Amino acid sequence: MGHNRGMQKVLEDQQLGAAIELAREAAGIEAEAASVGEHLEMAMEADRLATHLFTCLHPGYLGWRWAVTVARAPEQDEVTVCDVVLLPGPDALVAPPWVPWSERLQPGDLGMGDVLVTPKDDLRLIAGLTDEDDLETASSASPLNGFWELGLGRVRVLSVVGRDEAAERWFEGDMGPSAAMAKSATNNCSTCGFLLPIGGPLGQMFGVCANLIAPADGHVVAMNYGCGGHSEVTLEVSAPLAENATDELGWDHLDLSEPDLVITELVPNDLTGAGISAETLLATGAILEVTDTTDPADETGDGDTDPPAIDAELDVKEDEGDTDN
Repeated sequence: MGHNRGMQKVLEDQQLGAAIELAREAAGIEAEAASVGEHLEMAMEADRLATHLFTCLHPGYLGWRWAVTVARAPEQDEVTVCDVVLLPGPDALVAPPWVPWSERLQPGDLGMGDVLVTPKDDLRLIAGLTDEDDLETASSASPLNGFWELGLGRVRVLSVVGRDEAAERWFEGDMGPSAAMAKSATNNCSTCGFLLPIGGPLGQMFGVCANLIAPADGHVVAMNYGCGGHSEVTLEVSAPLAENATDELGWDHLDLSEPDLVITELVPNDLTGAGISAETLLATGAILEVTDTTDPADETGDGDTDPPAIDAELDVKEDEGDTDN
């Protein structure tokens, strides 16, 4: 059997365990005594080496602990202080792990006047074709399996890694098929006349929108992206719009019956002398009375043999209720 020396538990040292006040005094010297709280525990670090933990009462370090390490020499009872430090506890508020600035940058952080340093070993870039190179040498050294993008004097050009990262970012972005605008559209950009194609290996997946009204105008869009500004969305007219027409089949009911005459007031006597006819007087509510002025003898036959001449005299009776005349 092998030895288990590494698994042996360090026995608690009684002299070190009793040095609580010595450790507290050392913590008070390192910091203000008012910031050192109650004793929490003692942890054995090794033989004759232990650490006492005290609560930190400082308002800016809640959850932290004062750690005082004490030790004693072999076969000696005197305890000495080795170190006093402030350590975070399990509930302490600590800063997040440090991340290099190159990894902390996010899209949109680069502003006007800012300069972003690109590492020389950036995997998104590869060497391009310069004036000192020739096509044959560059093609033989190409890591892209025979495909080489001419740098046109540029030191580095986009690599396969950088191209694939850009394609994935664009495909999953706001101009990709998963965008809300694309899901609500009936047609995609691959059949739109406003799509400007691009060359290179990304030309089969992306293009540039040239529709002034579209939200993606001037942006790289995926072929299966879409919006309501598709060039083939036209108005389908099933029937011409109707013009103003006259209804010759319907009719409006008109009541042509004569209204009943209701006599409400009487006309004075002087209206007959003004040449007003009897029909007009009836229409105005007058009561007409015809007086016969013939000779009574004519009724018995004793009078003249000529036909009687009847003179009709119109008398207008005033209303019995009218007492002003």
